[in-house]
Amino acid sequence: MSSTAERREGQPGSPVSAASPLDDRELFGWRTYVETVTDLSNAIEADLAVTGLTLGDYQVFVFLSEVDDGAMRMCDLADKLQLSPSGLTRRLDGLVRGGYIDRRSSAQDRRVMLAVLTNAGRRKLDEAYPVHLASVRRRVIDRLSAPDVDALGRIFATIQAALPARAIPTGRSLR
Repeated sequence: MSSTAERREGQPGSPVSAASPLDDRELFGWRTYVETVTDLSNAIEADLAVTGLTLGDYQVFVFLSEVDDGAMRMCDLADKLQLSPSGLTRRLDGLVRGGYIDRRSSAQDRRVMLAVLTNAGRRKLDEAYPVHLASVRRRVIDRLSAPDVDALGRIFATIQAALPARAIPTGRSLR
């Protein structure tokens, strides 16, 4: 292999990496991920259902609980959740009806709408947190060794960092 091909190998979008089929080890890693991720999300969502929340609802609570005063611009929350503005509106509608989230105009800029976690929303998050934690522990964390957990974090941080328009916040709790 030429030195140019060696430098290109493994770089996203390079002719060598684009044309190179996955070897057995790579295929096993990829297929295992693809065949697991949806089932795992569905299982965690099913565990959370006893709280009356979806995993998407829970994410809304977590993101809002991690910011000062529990308020976030709707456009920023939509970005974090990877939803369109109308998708976020639909996601929040039930949470607003339940009294868990308020929509308010920003005091700094009346054109900006905020999603605000209410006291009832904080209580709902506090109720759902142990259920979610137990699910994540049972289904993922407790099945892995400490080095595997470290590797999992490194692996997905590396992959996420290479994705477009997604920064990786450090120290985020995700409860």
